[in-house]
Amino acid sequence: MNAVRDGAVSPPRGHDRVDGFASALLVALCLSWGLNHVSIKIANEGIQPIFQSGLRSALGTVLIFGWCWLRGLPLFARDGTLIAGIVAGTLFGLEFLLVYLALDYTTVSRAVIFLYLTPFMVAVGAHVFLPGERLTLVKSLGLIAAFSGVVLVFSDELSLPSPAALIGDAMSVVAAAFWAATIIVIKATALKDAAPEKVLIYQLGVSAVILLAAAPLFGPLLRDVTPLVVGALAYQVIVVVSVSYVAWFWLIRHYPAAKLSAFTFLTPIFGVMFGAMLLAEPISPRLLVALALVAFGIYLVNRPQQSRLV
Repeated sequence: MNAVRDGAVSPPRGHDRVDGFASALLVALCLSWGLNHVSIKIANEGIQPIFQSGLRSALGTVLIFGWCWLRGLPLFARDGTLIAGIVAGTLFGLEFLLVYLALDYTTVSRAVIFLYLTPFMVAVGAHVFLPGERLTLVKSLGLIAAFSGVVLVFSDELSLPSPAALIGDAMSVVAAAFWAATIIVIKATALKDAAPEKVLIYQLGVSAVILLAAAPLFGPLLRDVTPLVVGALAYQVIVVVSVSYVAWFWLIRHYPAAKLSAFTFLTPIFGVMFGAMLLAEPISPRLLVALALVAFGIYLVNRPQQSRLV
């Protein structure tokens, strides 16, 4: 669910709007990214979170590298992206260290709402660091909606599985900040002009080294490995990192990226839905209102601007 929204994108060509096929594919991708959080929590039962995250990055690197090799993409050309790529990969690794660890403490439903504070952090960061990407009235309304939603989640005791879940909630918020920092680095450096596959390789490859090196510091690497745990990890590597990201790359080459991004509000909705359906997580009315506010805020922040007034 992550690197796809971080990468630089090629100029859209072929379509000036999101048609029915692209819309259906986008919904499928958001569904797969929402289910990703459930797969992480399931796999945490058998594989230590940091080790699991490192395995995902390492195996994903191999698969994406193979995809690039088959397509003849020049990953090793000197283009001035090395330092920025290492920085982005480090931030990416820190983000996922916290994402995976957070799900040892809190529920998918709560974590996914906090993690999707990222678009709002990006909007604020871009306003400060990126000339030309200013906060507008509509984006500001989106920020207010999302902040209101987060206040509701933190005050919702019915969906809080235990007091320790607040640790996971806090980790998810910090992870969102690292995700936002990754996006700002990519937008502000030579990475913005690099192929999205190369940006993804930087993030997966660097994070794999960091996470696998750090994993022994967090206890035994394996817990209770079952076929379900292996299947959950395989889903992350094959479906999310490989298939869904390749599909996203295709979309951003053929459709306007800004219009595609407006669909990302669906991901936290699917995450909460799957947490309730597959993990029997408690969903309170307050949590549903918070989800609606955050999703609406994401839509406002990412929607294509219709005029200079917004």
